[in-house]
Amino acid sequence: MEIVVLVKRVPDSEAQVQVKPDGSGVNVEERYGMNFFDSLAVEEALRIKEKHGGKVTAISLGPSASVEVLRTAIAMGVDEAVLLEDEALQGGDEYAAARALAAAVKTMPHDLVLCGREAFDDSSGVVGPLVAQFLGIPSVTMVTKVEVMPEGGKVKVEREAEGGKEILSVSLPALLTAQKGLNEPRVPPVMGVVKAMKAEVKRLGLGDLGLKPEDVGKAGSKVEVLRYVEPPKRRAVKYIKGEPQEMVKELIELLKTEARAL
Repeated sequence: MEIVVLVKRVPDSEAQVQVKPDGSGVNVEERYGMNFFDSLAVEEALRIKEKHGGKVTAISLGPSASVEVLRTAIAMGVDEAVLLEDEALQGGDEYAAARALAAAVKTMPHDLVLCGREAFDDSSGVVGPLVAQFLGIPSVTMVTKVEVMPEGGKVKVEREAEGGKEILSVSLPALLTAQKGLNEPRVPPVMGVVKAMKAEVKRLGLGDLGLKPEDVGKAGSKVEVLRYVEPPKRRAVKYIKGEPQEMVKELIELLKTEARAL
């Protein structure tokens, strides 16, 4: 099977993020790694390959630093890695990113495309389905179980649904987005890390994708971010001390006068 996995470099969950004074963007602490849900997709791709054979290719769209997450994927066991690196591709919304990713996938064989259900930095969850739309293939989101049936050209999946789960049979090629619970990503072995450090990461630019500058990046985006605003700060926590009866009286008074809950 030919499997393509889409991965993204995102800030660490504990990285400090501050909105710029003019609201034009955010300053993010230099702590990055592979998007968690994408690591689930990589793991599932490797498990499918180990069971049915084939090849796994990882693709990422971003600055040159995104090569780090591709090397992580190689260390885990991915066969090839491709970075979409071009100034014209940067700064776009989910629609523009999906268009570029889909163009890259079209340049290679693909029986199955896997990605995370969403990225930690924007949490939109729409890039995967948009890539499938551009490719003209079916997609299933929030998948928690995958069973590939290559002889029948289908994949049986289990996905989360409100109040339960759905079991679907989908024709290949198809795109699936990984949800927590699908698997437990492996820790890259030492030899895998050594291999990843030496591996060549293929780079594709706008010309390689057959796209025009107006198709991608800010020019090809459908959404424009007007301003970033910090969330309201939490009120300071007030501790009540003393004997139980006194504490209850003070609490009731605070609920009346400050919280206005009584």
